[in-house]
Amino acid sequence: MRKIFILARREYRTAVRTKSFIIGLVLAPVFMGGSLIAFALLKDKVDLTEKHIAVIDHSGIMSDYLLQAVEERNKTEIFNQEKGEQVKPVYRLEIIPADTEDLQQLRIGLSERVRSKQIHAFIEIGPEILHPGKDAEKSRIKYYSENSAVDEVRDWFSWPVNNRIRQLRVEELNLTEETMKDLFTWINLDGLGLITVDKKTGDIQDARQISIGDTIIVPYIIVFLMFMMVLMSAIPLLTAVMEEKMNRIAEVLLGSVTPFEFMMGKILGGIAVSLTASAVYVAGGIITARQLDAGNMIPYDVLPWFFIFMVLNIVMVGSGMAALGSACNDNKDASALQFPAMIPVILPLFVMMPVIQEPLSSFSTGLSMFPPFTPMLMLLRLATPVTIPLWQPVAGLAGVLVFTILSVWAGGRIFRTCILLQGQKPKLVNLVRYVVRG
Repeated sequence: MRKIFILARREYRTAVRTKSFIIGLVLAPVFMGGSLIAFALLKDKVDLTEKHIAVIDHSGIMSDYLLQAVEERNKTEIFNQEKGEQVKPVYRLEIIPADTEDLQQLRIGLSERVRSKQIHAFIEIGPEILHPGKDAEKSRIKYYSENSAVDEVRDWFSWPVNNRIRQLRVEELNLTEETMKDLFTWINLDGLGLITVDKKTGDIQDARQISIGDTIIVPYIIVFLMFMMVLMSAIPLLTAVMEEKMNRIAEVLLGSVTPFEFMMGKILGGIAVSLTASAVYVAGGIITARQLDAGNMIPYDVLPWFFIFMVLNIVMVGSGMAALGSACNDNKDASALQFPAMIPVILPLFVMMPVIQEPLSSFSTGLSMFPPFTPMLMLLRLATPVTIPLWQPVAGLAGVLVFTILSVWAGGRIFRTCILLQGQKPKLVNLVRYVVRG
């Protein structure tokens, strides 16, 4: 054990003393925070270019109202009243006669005008929007532009169009304006957590509002932090071991230590590096959250699980990477093996959203019990506001422990065989044979 710790200390010191580690440790949160700062600074920076929009009104009830709504908007909404500066672009409306014989040619012509930047977009209003019939096509309102999915102009026009439809329907029903306000008052459902009782004082704690940060952002950050630590500590072991094998450094070290001690020393060094970096990020995140009055978003009960699963994940992945590195003879071999070896680490990232949405589903539970995915997906489930039965993370932890032991055992057998073996290609058949025969 003493030799393992000596090697681990060597690996740790070599890693943390490099400029790349220190720069990466500092720049990662700077880049993450910098993007938020940039978003805050640029959120009010909008394109003030005048927007020309053409309207084809088949219904005959929208043109005049839209012209009035746009004129009112240009007078009241596009200037900051305090600073007196323009903050939104001017809209200009062009009404296109709808009584055309070739409607498709009209659409093509307007589309060409959009492409040539003569107009920003054009809107086509169906003839039956007031009383939709069986033909759904006649009651559609179509917005044509080059970027319609995220176009703020489209979002703005949906309000006056729908407000006009409501007004006309209310007039037909002979309702008063006061009744109309009540009729269209919309009350949102506030998303709250559960009411709790303080175990120390017995006081009832009111349910607090659940934000998007509690539901999505916090789980994402925790899982991506683990992903970063694995990338920083476990994945590089493949190339590190391969380089030491190529440069004959491994032969010198193996004169004093066993192959297993050599491999475990590198893995423990990687764990120490990841613990250092993660401790800095977690502490910095907690301090920042408290400064921003968002300390209640920190899942303190999940942090112990984070460190436990992270250590096991690094041992599990690192032993495999070190074993594969020992089987490589050059950079070409390492490049061919690195991406396939990273697939178990990358795959959980693709199912994060379904797991966050339904953390108790059979899909989420079953996938989080599969040992290669357990560290990241079980942690993701624990970080959501939903209470996960205690037996599930405990059972998942037991499964990961068993799988980690098997990974270290299998990796050790490959490492012991391949570290001094030259010229043998790292084929899957050969690696399985090394595990079975030793």
